[in-house]
Order: sequence, then C-alpha cells, then structure tokens
Amino acid sequence: MTAPMEIPNALSGQRLAVVDVEGNGQNPPEIIEIAILIVEGGTVHPDDTRTWLIRPQNPITPIVTRKVHGIKNSDVADCPTWPEVASEIQLALEDRIVVAHNAKVEQNTIGRHLPDWTPPMILDTLRLAKAVWPGLSGYGLDKLIEHGQLDTTAIDAVGYHRASYDTWAAWQLLYRLVNDGGLDWSGLVDAAALPGFAPAAEQEGGLW
Repeated sequence: MTAPMEIPNALSGQRLAVVDVEGNGQNPPEIIEIAILIVEGGTVHPDDTRTWLIRPQNPITPIVTRKVHGIKNSDVADCPTWPEVASEIQLALEDRIVVAHNAKVEQNTIGRHLPDWTPPMILDTLRLAKAVWPGLSGYGLDKLIEHGQLDTTAIDAVGYHRASYDTWAAWQLLYRLVNDGGLDWSGLVDAAALPGFAPAAEQEGGLW
C-alpha cells in the first residue's frame, strides 16, 4: 500500500489542485478525461485524485488513442458529456492554485470549457524544472520522471499517460523540485508561475 506523501513546508497553507487533461485530438481539442489532485492539509495520496471520463461531441482521433493516452471512443461512449459535469469540475477547481506540467495547455483547454474559470494562479512544473534542473536535453514529463527517478508505481495500473497518471507524476515532480531547489513559496512562484500570474518585479528607487 502506498504511503501518503507529506506536503512540503513551502506549500503549507496553500490550496492547490494538480491537474491534467486529455483531449480528443481535434482542433480545438475537447476534454475527454480530466484528473484533479487536491493538495492541502498535511499529506497527499494517489487516492485523493478525482478523475472524470467525458464523451466528446466529436470522435477521438485514432492517432491520439494510439500515441498519447490510449482512450478509445468505446471507452467514453457511455460517459457524461461536458455540460453534465462542468459545474462539478468547476467547483473542484474553485479558488485553487492550479499546478500542471506545460500548464499553458491546461490553462487554454480548461478556459475554453469553463469560460468563467478564473484561477488565482497557475504554476507550471515545466518552467520550474528548467529553473531547478537547467541544461537537460528535454523537459517532457517522461524525461523528467526518468531524470528525477520519480516513483510512479502507485499509479502504473491506471495506464500510461492517462490523466490521473500524469497528475500524480506532476505532483511528484513538484515535490521533488521544491525540495531540490530549496524553494520557499515566493521562490516557487517566481520560478513557476505562468506569465500574468507572477508578481511584477519591483522597480528600483522610490516615487519622487
């Protein structure tokens, strides 16, 4: 049985949601799976992740089934549509700082699906990895899992690159980078916040 992971002191008191979405391969993509891991309190466990499978209006393309997440049209045929789960998902994200890998994708995709969604901040583990582990040959989640020797055994059964897999891996990556970087909350925000969410740099000098 997987033991809970203690939340680093740098994240203490913060209301976080680690998020991953999987799409149907269309343009623009429709969400067919979303996973949300709530991070608050003292510990985090893989079972804290909530996952929704969603039936899109347009079919899942064969290439994303084959090369990305393995989700087939038959897997979502009996699942709810987005309008049926949208309010539940928005409530789960309400007033939470979102964490994701290559988080611009989640920002854009969720934003299209939830026009009223206004997260207080979005932290990107890709940006954070570049700051804490500079000079790597690549910063895809797979490469970072390998570089950091992150333990994904607790979620291997859910399927490679499914939303809950990537969400737990992103949480483990965040945990590791915060510790390796010796970051406090301010340092984490400076390194990982998407543009538009990071605090503006203070100008030198006063007002005269």
